Amino acid sequence: MIEVQAATEIEAPAEAVWGVLTDLASFHAWNPFIRDAHGSTQVGGEVHVRVRPSLRLPLAFHARILSREDGRALRWEGHVLAPWLARGDHSFTIEPLGEHRVRFVQKETFTGLLPWLGKRLLAREAQRGFDAMNRALAERAQGVS
Repeated sequence: MIEVQAATEIEAPAEAVWGVLTDLASFHAWNPFIRDAHGSTQVGGEVHVRVRPSLRLPLAFHARILSREDGRALRWEGHVLAPWLARGDHSFTIEPLGEHRVRFVQKETFTGLLPWLGKRLLAREAQRGFDAMNRALAERAQGVS
């Protein structure tokens, strides 16, 4: 099992951050890591995701929404080819720090054969991607608030 986490503070209200995070159709315009996402963010819904790590090897997967708390949290689980091969449980959390400031945290737990074989590479690439996405999300949310 590999766990990767990235957190950042954003000078924007929770509603603005939530709006950017759940507007999947606009990810291509601002998100350097998740280059494309579409589907439903309602519990039980499926999201189709295309990620571009810094290695420039695109990765696509489908994820099922496990939980959603409007304005606060979204969690999905997806896998590549088969769950035993590579599975990820990903959460996005928005923690209000005041009326116009939040702490945004994304965390993923990877399991399966491929994560076990490529621990260092996966952890490094996921960390880079999460950090880049967090920075871009902050810029986008601060611009709409």
